[in-house]
Amino acid sequence: MNTSFTKIALIVPLFVTLAGCIPSPEDLESTPVKVQTPKGEVTCQLYRQDRVTWDRAINFPATKMSVPEADAYCRQEGQRRLK
Repeated sequence: MNTSFTKIALIVPLFVTLAGCIPSPEDLESTPVKVQTPKGEVTCQLYRQDRVTWDRAINFPATKMSVPEADAYCRQEGQRRLK
């Protein structure tokens, strides 16, 4: 029983320390950028320079395109900036 308590006493601080080291998307946000598309202007929130999986649209012409389509334009812009 004492061994289990010792393990927990060692593991919990380790997890707390590691959780503090993991950045959230908000820590990696860039200044929003505007992208001209055939269907109108999309405002994108880009994140890390070496990763585009979090890039997303924060403003777009909703009557002309869907959220996935607007997000795709933002990921394309992130890819373009990688090069």
